[in-house]
Amino acid sequence: MLKVIARDGVSFKRFCGDDGDEEYQIVILPPGHLTFEAQLHHVQAAYDDVQRSLGLDLGSAVFRRIFLSDALNQMALVKDSDLAANRRDNPVAVSIVQQPPLPGAKIALLAYHIDSRTPMTKTRLAARHVLVTRNGRRHLWSAGLGAHPADLEPSAAEQTRAIFATLADMLRGLDGSLAQNCMRTWIYLRNADVFYQGMVTARRELFESAGLTAETHYIASTGIEGGSPNRHDVISMDALSLLDLKPGQVSYLNDFDMLCATKDYGVTFERGTKIAFADRAHLYISGTASIDHAGRVLHPGDVCRQLDRAIANVDALLRSGGAAREDMQHLIVYLRDASDYPRVSGMLRESFPDVPTVVVHGPVCRPEWLVEIEGVAAVGRENNPVLPAF
Repeated sequence: MLKVIARDGVSFKRFCGDDGDEEYQIVILPPGHLTFEAQLHHVQAAYDDVQRSLGLDLGSAVFRRIFLSDALNQMALVKDSDLAANRRDNPVAVSIVQQPPLPGAKIALLAYHIDSRTPMTKTRLAARHVLVTRNGRRHLWSAGLGAHPADLEPSAAEQTRAIFATLADMLRGLDGSLAQNCMRTWIYLRNADVFYQGMVTARRELFESAGLTAETHYIASTGIEGGSPNRHDVISMDALSLLDLKPGQVSYLNDFDMLCATKDYGVTFERGTKIAFADRAHLYISGTASIDHAGRVLHPGDVCRQLDRAIANVDALLRSGGAAREDMQHLIVYLRDASDYPRVSGMLRESFPDVPTVVVHGPVCRPEWLVEIEGVAAVGRENNPVLPAF
């Protein structure tokens, strides 16, 4: 594993398993004093530079998330940029979410690349879905799913049902299902304080109908405030689904001395999901806050103590999957109050010195929670022929 600062505001981390296939997580944050157009050009130039320095070809890009401070006004420039380009010969799943990057930029980029020694194909199945195929295994990246409602009266429940129905239909067309193949979701709510409960209720009901229950399993997830480029979407979603899974590949993470099961307070997601391959495992850590084993908010009003507890909870989830903090490949941190950034930035650098990190303004589902963190970890494994190659 390797992390390098290529220039100010650019960081990346590399993971390489025994088979030689490399994964890269890249984060770029431009200088905040520039105009939006200048920041966009800065991010694109820095992204081009770091890809060249790492020897990554254009086809290695799998997923990009673009964080914006004012999506409705900035989309005209973003959609015409190379960052969001919809190229038929090189499809990339691109998520665009309004979550102002901190400490004051108008745009930030998180990009995921695979430098594959084995052939990798990417196919755009629909406007929001890209199918990545490697070693006979299919990974479906879905970005920017929205209901695009004709009825302009916002309903979080109806939009949640419509978005999950779109994903379920796509998976059925690939001989998959939500219950068997969806590994991770990121759900964005235009106003979390208003719309979160409607999303939670609709998700719980549709999960039950899909066979996702407390007796089976749920899906790793983050439900956070974030705006869609479509002004009428109060809910939008990104998702990762894996087809062609084998028995024993997927397990779920928790430490009940630290965190309760989410069902204990009426929500339906996994704290984390581990996906094992022959030479590596990925751990998807859901949005994690300052919560205890009984589901109570700890340290109300104190963002630094809440961050300490959230990090301790992430440590526990990682341990339950045989990983540690240094295995994190990227981190996203959500702050309810942007003015808390100076208080938490040093703590994050100290706790995760070698992890590319994006910090954004994004209120969490409970008003008492001031900070939430999520991320992806990767660990190596002795080559296990029972499990499929990555």
